[in-house]
Amino acid sequence: MAFVALVVVGTYSAAAGLAGGKGGAVGLAKGAVPAAYKPLVEQWGNLCPAINPALLAAQLYQESGWNPSAQSPADARGIGQFIPGTWAAHGIDGDKDGDRDIWDPKDAIPSAASYDCELAEYVKDVPGDATNNMLASYNAGAYAVIRYKGVPPYRETQNYVKIIRTLEKSFAAPVGRVAPSRQAAAAIYFAQQKLGTPYLWGGNGTAAQGGRFDCSGLTQAAYRTVGIELPRVANDQYNAGEHPARNELLPGDLVFFSEDLTNSRAIHHVGLYVGGGYMINAPYTGAVIRFDKIDKPDYFGATRVTEDGAKSLPLDLPPDRPSV
Repeated sequence: MAFVALVVVGTYSAAAGLAGGKGGAVGLAKGAVPAAYKPLVEQWGNLCPAINPALLAAQLYQESGWNPSAQSPADARGIGQFIPGTWAAHGIDGDKDGDRDIWDPKDAIPSAASYDCELAEYVKDVPGDATNNMLASYNAGAYAVIRYKGVPPYRETQNYVKIIRTLEKSFAAPVGRVAPSRQAAAAIYFAQQKLGTPYLWGGNGTAAQGGRFDCSGLTQAAYRTVGIELPRVANDQYNAGEHPARNELLPGDLVFFSEDLTNSRAIHHVGLYVGGGYMINAPYTGAVIRFDKIDKPDYFGATRVTEDGAKSLPLDLPPDRPSV
């Protein structure tokens, strides 16, 4: 423990020098898009200048959580959550098999990109950021964007634009270093106080549960102490920020482990990185919260949590969503 504590201090002292500039083409973060859909997102995410693969991925995740069978109470259907009337007007035969199937991701993902680009074309002469104007048109209609000469002053629309642009960062492969977290030290402090506490499946640390946690319950509680509300499930926590590479990890990063290294939806475990290749985690039934090494065959990746990133995560995805 003393060794790990020294590593934490040393890593924090270097943190300020790790932030760097960004730019260039937009790629997808490792495993953020399920492998079955990645080629479609990469292809159609470059359909027009107003979108990119990470932005398209953010929209699809926000709409359906990658569930091609999702159906909302408003009868929005499939991975793209199209209302039948919108689909009739804007759905396309993306795979050229002779039909336009609202439930088929090979049609729905291209249709989502195509619809975005249609909206971007409608508002191409409006001042301001073309992507923000496109997203505002998606939410409030192109007429409102044209009338207000940009994103209209509707709270819902402004929030929608911010959510998608923030989620976009989580789905994009970082270019350069990811900015250090300001809240990491306090989150680690909380987790350190729980060392030795027995694991409990589904544990949230309540008095009724004897203060016990499971893996994602611990990380959720740690970041709650600094005012950041993470989702309860580990695979959703992965999208709460950008994704530093293994050699760029800093204390406070969430580290994830997956049954499928090409798919973030298959994440089954999360821990809180403390430096030197170690994490604090609640590992499994019969164990206690403890330090463990992160270098394991199922290591998937990491997330540097931000307040905006956590706030952008959808809380009301359609039913029948896959979970871990």
